Amino acid sequence: MVVYRYKGIIYRKLYSGGIVMGIKQTLASFMRETAYTPMDIEELVAIFDIKKNEYNAFKKTLKMMEHEGIIRRTKTNRYMIAEGEEHQEEGLVIGTLQSHAKGFGFLIPEEEGQKDVFIPSNCINGAFNGDKISVKVTREDTKTKKREGIVVEILERNTSKIVGVYEDSKNFGFVISEDTRMTQDIFISKKDRNNAKDGDVVIVKITKWPDGKRKPEGVVTEILGRKGDRGIDILMIIKKLGLPEEFPTKVLNFAENISEEIDEQEYLSRRDLRDLRMVTIDGEDAKDLDDAVSIEKLPNGNFRLGVHIADVTNYVRENNPLDREALKRATSVYLIDRVVPMLPRKLSNGICSLNPRVDRLTLTCFMEINNKGMVVDHEIVESIIKTNERMTYTDVTKILKDHDEELIKKYDYLYDDFKLMEELCNILREKRTRRGAIDFEIAEAKIILNELGKPIEIKPYEREIANRMIEEFMLAANETVAEHMFKTKIPFVYRIHESPDEEKLTKFKEFVYNLGYNISWTEEIHPKSFQEILEKVKGQNEETVVSTLLLRSMMQAKYAPACIGHFGLAAQYYCHFTSPIRRYPDLQIHRIIKEYLHAQIDEKRYNRLKNIVGYAAKQSSEMERKAQDAEREVDDLKKAEYMQDRIGEEFEGIISSVTSFGIFVELPSTIEGLVHVNDLNDDYYVFNESHLSLTGERTKKVYKLGDKVKVECVDVDIANREIFFRITEEPKREDEIADKDDSQIQIK
Repeated sequence: MVVYRYKGIIYRKLYSGGIVMGIKQTLASFMRETAYTPMDIEELVAIFDIKKNEYNAFKKTLKMMEHEGIIRRTKTNRYMIAEGEEHQEEGLVIGTLQSHAKGFGFLIPEEEGQKDVFIPSNCINGAFNGDKISVKVTREDTKTKKREGIVVEILERNTSKIVGVYEDSKNFGFVISEDTRMTQDIFISKKDRNNAKDGDVVIVKITKWPDGKRKPEGVVTEILGRKGDRGIDILMIIKKLGLPEEFPTKVLNFAENISEEIDEQEYLSRRDLRDLRMVTIDGEDAKDLDDAVSIEKLPNGNFRLGVHIADVTNYVRENNPLDREALKRATSVYLIDRVVPMLPRKLSNGICSLNPRVDRLTLTCFMEINNKGMVVDHEIVESIIKTNERMTYTDVTKILKDHDEELIKKYDYLYDDFKLMEELCNILREKRTRRGAIDFEIAEAKIILNELGKPIEIKPYEREIANRMIEEFMLAANETVAEHMFKTKIPFVYRIHESPDEEKLTKFKEFVYNLGYNISWTEEIHPKSFQEILEKVKGQNEETVVSTLLLRSMMQAKYAPACIGHFGLAAQYYCHFTSPIRRYPDLQIHRIIKEYLHAQIDEKRYNRLKNIVGYAAKQSSEMERKAQDAEREVDDLKKAEYMQDRIGEEFEGIISSVTSFGIFVELPSTIEGLVHVNDLNDDYYVFNESHLSLTGERTKKVYKLGDKVKVECVDVDIANREIFFRITEEPKREDEIADKDDSQIQIK
């Protein structure tokens, strides 16, 4: 008898002298083994030592077994057992592939609570970043809970279009993807290049997916421009992420046919607030002004705050072309020097924008607020307004903080209103702090480009008093509307934020304990505990680090049809009501509020709304993530470009993250770079995960979170958005951890 061995398992040779020896049973038994990972025919031929004259018979046997339902073939032509559901699903995990530029990847499971699965580069089997895949777990560490696996089947391709740079050769061309996570070039035949020239930035449609050693093949469908052209870098990111840049002609035509005149009937049916003094307060560059505010002091000493929001639903009616396109986009995307809007500019910058001194249709939430910050009464009405001024955060801050005499004189008739707004802002902020809302002081980057699109300045975006006023007023309106509509029991889109992930929270607790902060958690975690930690570290070296790690331990906020509260805001009821020009959930709930005000929601409409809000919440959450990815990638790109011109320069920074492969240093400008562990060449450094530190074996030198260091920029990788530093001056520490007993806190 001829035998062979595979992963310690011994089997008979399938063919001996041309005679089939229990081939079906042997193959089925082989594929049921725990050690088996799905293989293609060539791999099976090699394993079973199939000769040339046996190949056709072996292939026919596999086809027969597939036809009989004993085995099944995946989309990547790999074979696995199919006898019974238990065999099909055993050891398989379904989810999304998150690729890395070095070729390996991770499966992010669909099922909540499951751990990610590491996939080595030789086990990716033709899957691309973002693909929905099925993975067989081949190794699992019960202690660390780390898992490793192989891609068995590609269930759904994430995209069929790739953005990249065309490179020409004599007989063919190929496209190198802009996304470094796609490590395979795309083969382009001469007939499919469609006039693309060497160095052109193109969009390629995949016509053949990779199979074994064969590269993916494609056809050039669009030429975007030349590598290095102004704005082409951001355009590539827009196209790569599939953001819908251009509006369909049908949508634009529909928008153009909307009258800019307000219908006379609207003046008769709405609350006329054109004589009420109010302003918009936004950034200098903002053109889609969707919120205005008014304020009065009532005889009883309470404040009457009016938050007036553009009534976009008057123009974007359910299921019209504008609505369908807005739902598809779900959000406007802001990318430094451009906006990918949710609505055509005729609406977003025109008839819906609350431009000064023109009549506009709005939905108003009036709130009576006492000196403790409590909303004691409220009213939601359809209204018509005429704002007095288009104010900027900068000017209002100069009036209130810098007491700019020229601006105070210019806006003298609004000065008392601004002072009242400041007073109310502080009251509302104090109320939120008392109830435990978490206020993260993590700086966002303000990136300034020149006329060629090059970054010339990067600095933290400052949240001054004017910004905080508008934030507080919008938060108050969002909570008031959410509570009001929750009590109606009508289907609605809420903004929710779940309690933190327990595992991440445990790691955070361990980390702050190692910093010298002793935290006593109650059984039910309350946001107030976190706010107290942030207050305690304020002004300390580790402030930014603790804030960042705390933020990472939080769940991501999202939209949902169920009102389960907002943990970070310590709010029982919360929604997004204040930005219908740029967010679809706001637009959708305006529509529901108006229907409720007009008593138009019968049983049939109620049931339809349940489906509408469920889909709107899911779509909006998904598109919000995509928008965040685009905004983050554009910021990282421009930061890398900025630092490329500063290689060799020295900077002061703070250690913002420590990993086994090095330390990340963040500069005051918000730019972050890596000091690779190989560049710490004065010793061998050991990573301590619980302390998030690197310690030299010989010198006992420690690099830990929060340490101040001087670094030199030594390299920049634009393609991967990476910046590399070298430490030029050792960490500055004001206190050692052991001396921080006076900073110990007990949170009950």
